[in-house]
Amino acid sequence: MTRPARLPRVRASELVGRGWLNTGGRDVTLADLRGKVVVLDFWTFCCINCLHVLDELRELEEQHRDVLVIVGVHSPKFAHEADPVALAAAVERYGVAHPVLDDPELVTWSAYTARAWPTLVVIDPEGYVVAQMAGEGHRHNLEVLVRDLVAEHEAKGTLHRGDGPYVPPEPTSGTLRFPAKALALPGGNLLVADAGHHSLVELAPDAETLVRRIGAGERGLVDGGPDEARFDEPNGLCLVPDELRERLGYDVLVADTVNHALRGVRLADGAVTTVAGTGEQYMVGAADNESADGPTPARRRKLSSPWDVVWSAALGAFVVAMAGNHTLWTFDGDDVVPLAGTMNEGLLDGPLADAWFAQPSGLAVGADERIWLADSETSALRWVDPAGRTVHTVVGEGLFDFGHRDGPAAQARLQHPLGVAVLGDGSAVVADTYNGAVRRYADDEVTTLADGLAEPSGFVVLPDGTLLVVESAAHRITRVSLGAVTSVDAGAHRTQRPVTDLGTLVDLDVVFTPAAGQKYDDRYGPSTRLQVSSTPPGLILEGAGDDVPLTRTLRLDPAVGEGVLHVTAHAASCDADPAIEYPACHLNAQDWGVPVRLVDGGPTTLTLPLHG
Repeated sequence: MTRPARLPRVRASELVGRGWLNTGGRDVTLADLRGKVVVLDFWTFCCINCLHVLDELRELEEQHRDVLVIVGVHSPKFAHEADPVALAAAVERYGVAHPVLDDPELVTWSAYTARAWPTLVVIDPEGYVVAQMAGEGHRHNLEVLVRDLVAEHEAKGTLHRGDGPYVPPEPTSGTLRFPAKALALPGGNLLVADAGHHSLVELAPDAETLVRRIGAGERGLVDGGPDEARFDEPNGLCLVPDELRERLGYDVLVADTVNHALRGVRLADGAVTTVAGTGEQYMVGAADNESADGPTPARRRKLSSPWDVVWSAALGAFVVAMAGNHTLWTFDGDDVVPLAGTMNEGLLDGPLADAWFAQPSGLAVGADERIWLADSETSALRWVDPAGRTVHTVVGEGLFDFGHRDGPAAQARLQHPLGVAVLGDGSAVVADTYNGAVRRYADDEVTTLADGLAEPSGFVVLPDGTLLVVESAAHRITRVSLGAVTSVDAGAHRTQRPVTDLGTLVDLDVVFTPAAGQKYDDRYGPSTRLQVSSTPPGLILEGAGDDVPLTRTLRLDPAVGEGVLHVTAHAASCDADPAIEYPACHLNAQDWGVPVRLVDGGPTTLTLPLHG
C-alpha cells in the first residue's frame, strides 16, 4: 500500500488566537503537544461541511485518544461566529470533544494558508506539518496517516502516549437543549426537535410543561419505541396529511440531520421508523447513491444532512431541504429524489434543475403554494414556484454578503437564517438566526419584529395567529408579538478573509493526491472535472465553465478588480492493488471560494490541493 503524500518538512506554526475552549482554562502550545499526532481542524460553526468533518473525526479521536490530539481552530465566516459566547454555545451544541482555539482574527488560519472551510492539517509528533487537505470525506486517509505516524514515531521513540489537553465541560440540564424546530400537534400540544438531547419532546400548550420524550437521548440510528429509539441532532418536523397517515403508518416526518435520514413517528405510541436514508452520507459527486439493501427505494438512498421538511400539496410530496449538498428533494412515502439544485453552493435563480442553493435550512408553504426557503449560507430568503418549476430570491446577494438591514428587499440583509414561516396575511417571517432577530417580508419590504433573541431557528404559527419562536441557544420556546415593527439598519457586510493577490492572467492548478492505496480511476473515461465561476460573474473574462482537466488558464478583468473565484473539482480514484478483484472506488470533490484582488505584476498561478 502506498503512503499518503507528505509535504516537505516544515515546522508547524504556533497556535495563536483569542483563547481556548475545552481545556479547563489553559492555553495550549505546540510544545505541549509534542509527542502526539496533531490534527488541526479549521472550521466555522455555520458550515455544514465543517459539521460533517466533526462527525467524521469522532470515532478517530476515540480510537486514538492516547496518541492523537485534534484541535479545532475556529475561524469565523459571519460576524456572529466571532462572538465568544456564540462559539462556546456551538462547541456545546455539536458535542465537540477536543480543544478549540478561538481564532476570530484568522491569525492561525493565515499562518497555515487555509483557503477553505473545512481544512485539515496533520502535524507529526516532532512538530512538523506532514499533510494538508481541504473539504470533507478524508476519514480513511486520516486513519492510514495516523496509523503510519504512530508506528513510525513509536519506533523512533518520539511518540508519547497518555492523556491530551482536552477537559470536558460541566454538563448542563434542562427540558430542552438547543431545540431546532417545532410544530403544533392537532390536540394543541407542541412537538419540538430537541437537537441537543437527540430526541423529540412533546410540550403542553404553555410551551414549557413536559408531556413526554420520544428518544433515548443518545446519538444513534435506532428504530423502536420512545424509550429505545435514537436520533442524531434532529431538526425539521412536518405533520403528515390526514389522508396519508393510515397508508404511511406514521403521523410526523422528522429530518434526522446527522443520521442523514428521514424518520416517521407514530404519535399514538411514540414508535419511530426510518423511512428514507441508509444512515450514510451521500457525498457530492458520488456516482452511486443507492445501496443494495432496503425495503423501499427511499431506504436505499443515501441522503446528506436533511435539515427541514414540509408538505407541498402542489407537488403531492414532502419537500426536503438537503443542507448537506445544497439541494431540495421530494419524498412521496416510497422514494426520495432530487427536486432542485446542482449541488454547487451559491445563489443562482431560474429553473429548478439549474439553481444553486447554499445549505437550505428552513421551509414553509403559503396558501398560494409557494415554497418559502431560508437559504442560510447566502443569508437569503427565496421561494420556489412548484408549478413553474423555478426558484426566485427576494433577499440576499451571495455567499459572502450579510448584515442586519431593513427596507426595500433588494437592499435588505440577513445573517445566516435557519427558519421561515408564513403568516395568515401571506407575509413571510424569517428566523434571522445570527442576527438574533425575527424579520418580516411583505410587499417587497423587510422589517424587524423582534431582536435580542438567542439564535432563533424555527417557528410555530398557532391557529389564533400567535407566533412562537424556537430560541435555540436559550433552550426555550418564546412568544413574539406581531404588533411591534421596527426598522433596523446595522449595515451590510462581507465576509472578511485574507485576500489572494493575482495578476490578470492566471494558471489555475488543482493538484489531486489520491488517498493511501488509491490511484486515478480512468477505466470509464476521464477521471476529473473542474468547474470555475466567479462573483461577480464579470471577474472572469475567459476560462469560466466546466471541463475535464484540473488545470485552467483564467483571464481576469482588471476593471472589476476584485471578487471571489468559485472552484469545484472532482477526481475519481480506486484501489491500486491489482490483486483486489473488485476495487473500491471513490469520487473526491471539493469546493473553494477564494477571495482575490487583481494587482499589477501579481502572481500568475493559483494552486489548490485536492486530496482523496
